[in-house]
Amino acid sequence: MAEHDEPVTLTLAGIARLAGVGRAAVSNWRRRQGDFPPPVGGTDASPQFSLDEVEAWLIRHGKVDESSAGWERLWPRIEDLGDRDRMGWVVAAVGERLAGVEGAEAVDLAGLTAGERVLVEEALRLASRDDSSAGFGELLERWLSTHVRQIVVTPSRLADLMAAIAAELRGGADVGHVVDPACGVGGLLSAAASRWGAQPGLLLTGVESDPVLAALARARLALEMRRPGSEFVSADTLRCPPRLRAPADVVLCNPPSNEREWGHSELATDQRWQYGQPPRTEPELAWVQHILSDLGVSGVAVVLLPPAVASRRAGRRIRAALLRAGVVRGVVALPAGTASPYGVGLHLWLLAAPPAQGRDEPVVFVDAADCRATSTGGRAAVIDWDVVLERSLAALRGEEAERTARVPLVELLGDETDLTPARQVPAEPTISAVDLRRMWTRFDAAVLNLGDAGAALRPLTGSEDSQEPPSVTVAELERSGAVAIAPGIAPPAEEVQRGRLPGEGVVEFLNALHPGAEGVRDQEWLDADAAYQLEGESRAVLTAFGDVVVVVTPFGFDAWVETSAPRALGPHLYRLRGVPNLLNPFFLAACLRVPANARQAGTHASVSSRIDVRRLRVLRLPLEEQRTLGDVHRQLDTFEKSIAELSAVGSRLSGALAGLLAGGGLRLS
Repeated sequence: MAEHDEPVTLTLAGIARLAGVGRAAVSNWRRRQGDFPPPVGGTDASPQFSLDEVEAWLIRHGKVDESSAGWERLWPRIEDLGDRDRMGWVVAAVGERLAGVEGAEAVDLAGLTAGERVLVEEALRLASRDDSSAGFGELLERWLSTHVRQIVVTPSRLADLMAAIAAELRGGADVGHVVDPACGVGGLLSAAASRWGAQPGLLLTGVESDPVLAALARARLALEMRRPGSEFVSADTLRCPPRLRAPADVVLCNPPSNEREWGHSELATDQRWQYGQPPRTEPELAWVQHILSDLGVSGVAVVLLPPAVASRRAGRRIRAALLRAGVVRGVVALPAGTASPYGVGLHLWLLAAPPAQGRDEPVVFVDAADCRATSTGGRAAVIDWDVVLERSLAALRGEEAERTARVPLVELLGDETDLTPARQVPAEPTISAVDLRRMWTRFDAAVLNLGDAGAALRPLTGSEDSQEPPSVTVAELERSGAVAIAPGIAPPAEEVQRGRLPGEGVVEFLNALHPGAEGVRDQEWLDADAAYQLEGESRAVLTAFGDVVVVVTPFGFDAWVETSAPRALGPHLYRLRGVPNLLNPFFLAACLRVPANARQAGTHASVSSRIDVRRLRVLRLPLEEQRTLGDVHRQLDTFEKSIAELSAVGSRLSGALAGLLAGGGLRLS
């Protein structure tokens, strides 16, 4: 990282992001305002402007409020560095300085350019003003969203699930050392810190071949643990495995998959291949054997793998050797959408160190591919993480649970040695005539509800006026005082409780990756008095009736109006509280959640990109028209929920009829 002294610059697109407007508006300012700053570089087609001059001009002309300068205005400066690694080093340096990381392992500020050091200092100034380190999490999320196609991230709910399963495999024993040999930005180690961080002397070790990711993980864990106890090594785990301080009690890992150039030839005689040399096409089994080599005498591991690893013919001999050695404790099939690649239902392999006397226990199989629930908005199916966990833990404890099985080793050691859970769990229970009549009753009710909802919308027709109505950005509404925006905050971990949501005296906590799912058996919540106290200390964001909640992640976007009891919002959720005599909340939600609006406000031309809430647009209409359109939005919301309900009920009914047909149990009356 060589030293450079070039000034920090912005493109026209960067200026638009900074001001929360479209690029066309910036072009108009440049053409019509004689004092607009001149370019300091670039080309005629893509000019570059001095950041300091542009900010001064925007403040002078009232385009941005000087007092509102914050993390959301710092990010465009970092993004305009352009290079993934340069941006990553800046974000890592911010996190490490906030956490007080010093010494040889910290990012060398002298290796940053002058402009990059300015960005680091600006971030530290913002953090001191806010008396908070939460801005690092915002910067990290922005960086990951910008490079979402290049970096694999383990979602927080999946990481928590893996840590909980590992704790069950340990049987309640203390955990002194947790290792992730492919740690990325430290998501799995963060989950480990949340679960076992209270244990004295806990050591977290992360290994990552990308030095930028390793630095980001180090900063993240230093901020979360707030005490020594983590070590990060930049190394190629398979080719140059680092020496650990001590054997691992727990290994959590989401290793890279489908890599053909993982070192097959040069590692042919590696001592880690105790269960057979992995074929070139089986890099995942190389990772499995490396992980087993890291485990201590009573160590356990939970590894996220593609489903093909359980059945590919090339790996059947290694799978058989793993089974004979007693190191495979179970396999859990997850629903599609749990992690990248999101179209595939991944597997969790549950491993344990080889026992000295052998282990003849049956292997646990859990098929949780069906664990999905309908979101509160009724617009999408989400992963029912709590049911996945409940089913997995019950199977490990030997309890009866749906779609689980405990299969003796002798039944698995065959020509295929197939460890796919769906092929091991018992078939679906037989549907009785009474069950079928109940399904038809629910289906008929869903059809009637959908018909009523459709009838309410049928009189509506499209306007023939092709002129686009005037609109305004959320940023402009905020500056005018018509709406107040509050980003969600992760409350202190010790205040968040999990379990069945009590009826009184609590405030539900919404997670951005699992927003308000219905039918969830294990939810997160805070004591109501504690929640209101945290809100008074600006350490929690609570909703009230009529607030609009917007969820923005790389994996989903939604907006709805709060009509229930107060709820606490976590990161990636925003509360928009409008002035009642200026904005109708249902009209506001209707405008915000339009997919085309989300694409225009995203960092890329896709709804899956990171959405900038302040760039979302809202129609400029009188309050009476807002109320009318808001009522239509409520009817449309009911219509969409009815469609989702009919789809779910119809799918269950169709599956039941197909099962009866295939099993010869369908009788024609």
